[in-house]
Amino acid sequence: PGFHPHPVKFHHRFLATSLGAITWFFIFYRFRCDGPKLLGLSHPWEEHGHGHAHDTHKPQEEHH
Repeated sequence: PGFHPHPVKFHHRFLATSLGAITWFFIFYRFRCDGPKLLGLSHPWEEHGHGHAHDTHKPQEEHH
């Protein structure tokens, strides 16, 4: 009578802990990069931070 689960094997616990840690590290890394945008402190189009210089683009011709 009652519920008696089997003991969890070590490799299952290790794998679950490792994948959980990797997931949280990735979430913290993305929040470090995009946190201000998610909180509304900056706009995504103001500064993308990928190192692309906009002054290397050719100036666009004016259309009359």
